Amino acid sequence: MINPILAQYIPVADIIVQTFGLDVEVVLHDLSMPQHSVVYVANNVVTGRQVGESFQNLLSKVIRHTTEPGDLVTNFYYRHDSRLIRSSSMLIRDPSGRLVGALCINVDTSRITAQIDALSAMLPGIDAARLPQLPDEEDVPEICPVDSNRTVMEIMTELVDRIVSEVPNTQMNRDRRIELIRFMDQRGVFLVKGAIERVAEKLGISKVTVYAYLDEVRGKR
Repeated sequence: MINPILAQYIPVADIIVQTFGLDVEVVLHDLSMPQHSVVYVANNVVTGRQVGESFQNLLSKVIRHTTEPGDLVTNFYYRHDSRLIRSSSMLIRDPSGRLVGALCINVDTSRITAQIDALSAMLPGIDAARLPQLPDEEDVPEICPVDSNRTVMEIMTELVDRIVSEVPNTQMNRDRRIELIRFMDQRGVFLVKGAIERVAEKLGISKVTVYAYLDEVRGKR
């Protein structure tokens, strides 16, 4: 059952797609269950998101837009299946202000970029403006913690706590810890300063062990 707070955004997702067309996809996330955060998708033809999957770029988007006011992250670009995707997200909170979810809009820019290329071809000798090298959706970030604002720290802390809490203590062995660290690494958790310490605390291991597990999941051991 979808959280009633999040369920209110389902008509919003539908009307965005119906208004702006088939190149637009809207994904609704429940961040209380990070490993299965997707609870609704309107028009999943852009990234192919499915209900029951996890978020991909949410944390990295917020990190790279720390100067934006409030809980909005707009116009984040990345590549998915070689296509340039423009993405914006809105964080959703409950009445007490606690983070509960996110509404993400993904736009396939293929038609627009094709038109830009066609127009540029009519002006030989003039280089069209190009976007810098953008990350693929599946890229795994290296450990490069950044100083983060309150919102980023809040998201990181909430996600780490909820990810770890999904595994009962009786099942928390070495393999499960490595599995959780791999999942968090792929979602950009370790880009946030303080994440190593938080993960070590929640998993009941040392920071050195977290680094060792990260080396292992990244194929360095």
